[in-house]
Amino acid sequence: MTRTALILVAAGKGARARTTIPKQYEKIGDETLLSLTIKNITKAHDFSEIRVVVSKEDSWIDTVLEAHKLTGVTTTGGASRTESVHNGLKSLANRGIDRVFIHDAARPFVSKQIMADLNAALDVVEGAAPALPIADALKNLDGSPVDRDKLRRVQTPQAFHYEAICGAFSTYAQNRSYADDIAVAHAAGMKLSFTEGDPDNFKVTYPEDFAKAARMIDESYIATGSGFDVHQFDMESVGPLWLCGIPIECGYSLLGHSDADAGLHALTDAILGAMCFGDIGDHFPPTDPQWKGAASDKFLLFAMETLKDRKGSLQHVDITLICEKPKIKPYRDAMRAKISDLCCLPLSRVSVKATTTEKLGFTGRGEGLAAQATATVRFNG
Repeated sequence: MTRTALILVAAGKGARARTTIPKQYEKIGDETLLSLTIKNITKAHDFSEIRVVVSKEDSWIDTVLEAHKLTGVTTTGGASRTESVHNGLKSLANRGIDRVFIHDAARPFVSKQIMADLNAALDVVEGAAPALPIADALKNLDGSPVDRDKLRRVQTPQAFHYEAICGAFSTYAQNRSYADDIAVAHAAGMKLSFTEGDPDNFKVTYPEDFAKAARMIDESYIATGSGFDVHQFDMESVGPLWLCGIPIECGYSLLGHSDADAGLHALTDAILGAMCFGDIGDHFPPTDPQWKGAASDKFLLFAMETLKDRKGSLQHVDITLICEKPKIKPYRDAMRAKISDLCCLPLSRVSVKATTTEKLGFTGRGEGLAAQATATVRFNG
């Protein structure tokens, strides 16, 4: 079986990123850049050995490696990237390594395809690196053209037969600094090739690159929930009739264990549905006496608090009230304002509408009313 090793170069300070700590320990989302790189590259390939090359002043690495259950994998870097890589190669001596992949800690988005292509290339050459063509026109400083078709943007990981690259570094990299490892291999006359690079496999170098990386790992998503509720009119009651949090003095009310606010009940169910968290009856059963006559805004506020706990935020609500009576239009603005307040939503994101069933069914006969609602929710991973 082919034994492969990963050398992860993480000894630099990343001055161009203008961070207060080495850039590989800056957070992207909930994890450090280095942690994200380790997670993704070890998903892309199963390595027999791993070495993380760090500076001797590094005080952050242990916390990162503990999270990945990696121990005893660090080695100390040198004054240059070339010296750091050489130290990493020497730390793998006598470990039976056949192939080694040398990767920048600041490239967090290595794909399985990149790794597969590099492995395939090593079946026929001694070294390989992913590379991308250049789309922009190139000029020398004097304005003369450069043939971009003869140039490539080279990425990492760069992959080599272990013994060959060790020999190249021992012979050609003593007291010299190279831009990358392919340059050392080229100086040694090794047989090399380029594989297809990936634009997502970019190097986090400047401050704006952190925002780009954060967008790429954004695990937020949008969910839509729907709710529906029906209540019968209580014509023997003098009211008020509660609807969308607003009391309507119409000489009758709605029958229900709570205040029977069908609009808020439907909206509560819509939010619970977006969370896949059951329905209003699961959390506030009508058999429980504590909810007898309760204001339905309590149910809605429960749904909103649960949504917050689940890292969700309400984006938009739409309620349709289905009834022949009472007339909704005189109260619609107040209903929207009330829901806006309860849900902490801008008024522009709250819709309340009304319709009839053209005298058909129980609503058409004036026996009760129905409400349906949709809630659009964003979850942040």
